[in-house]
Amino acid sequence: MNFKPSATLETSRQRARIITGIRNFFHSHQYLEVETPILSRYAVTDVQLDSFSSRFMSTSEDLYLSTSPEYHMKRLLAAGYGPIFQITKAFRNDELGTNHNPEFTILEWYKPNSDHHGLMDEIDLLLDSVMEKEDSIRMSYRDLFQTVLEIDPVNTTISKLQLICADYGYSNQSDDRDELLDFLMTGPVENWIRKNHKRLFIYNYPKSQAALAKIDSLNPDYANRFELYLDGLEIANGFYELSDPDEQRRRFQEDNRKRRDLGKAEMVIDPNLIAALESGLPDCAGVALGLDRLVMMILGLKSITDIICFPMERA
Repeated sequence: MNFKPSATLETSRQRARIITGIRNFFHSHQYLEVETPILSRYAVTDVQLDSFSSRFMSTSEDLYLSTSPEYHMKRLLAAGYGPIFQITKAFRNDELGTNHNPEFTILEWYKPNSDHHGLMDEIDLLLDSVMEKEDSIRMSYRDLFQTVLEIDPVNTTISKLQLICADYGYSNQSDDRDELLDFLMTGPVENWIRKNHKRLFIYNYPKSQAALAKIDSLNPDYANRFELYLDGLEIANGFYELSDPDEQRRRFQEDNRKRRDLGKAEMVIDPNLIAALESGLPDCAGVALGLDRLVMMILGLKSITDIICFPMERA
């Protein structure tokens, strides 16, 4: 048995310095550091995410390891906490590989009185404080697909999307637009990003991929969601946060419909989050950033196991 960590001592020291720098950034910008539960009574409905569950013997109920502190942090926002951030563990029961570990460290924060563009500005400031300064580029999701593939992601026919996907080796002729777009994003589009941009924000995703983001007021086919890529690797996912409880409940119900169609278990909608939205979520933007990936990129390492002492294989 190899008991030793996969990350070197020097890498662990550098990681600690980076995290200290991140904390200092948020403290200097008047953010409050908070802690929320890792173990929750409710899981997310997101079709793309599967939660780890554990049976709590005292009450004979299933509890879930957090995939993100988002729901609890929004409850704090609704309770008047103001700007908040958190560095914590998150768990996702899916991929394992060069860029994925089922247990990982997440940095999440919420900025009141800001939209997603204001938050992108702040992310640039944060990155410039902990890594080599780099001018960021911003492209809308629509412009990105038109540049790389010469298609409109929302209005191109399903049959044409299927043909393009087939050209890139996709054998599943799905008629789900988002599934086809996701394949193209993780294939030719991300390859293009990797070759052309060191720091790229992609904003205004199709409304079908809105998740917990507002629909864009000027272009209702798109949502105020963004993602950050560093050297072609997705690092962060953020929203101009949806505050309408009825719309959020409807989206969760739609998630469960999709889960049912895929043969996945439906998840109970978190009533505490809905109650927080009903009480009034402040106008705000929020983002979740993969801290392990960020450290990996800053230090120029090739695998997430290089900066986690005990990844799953050694846990």
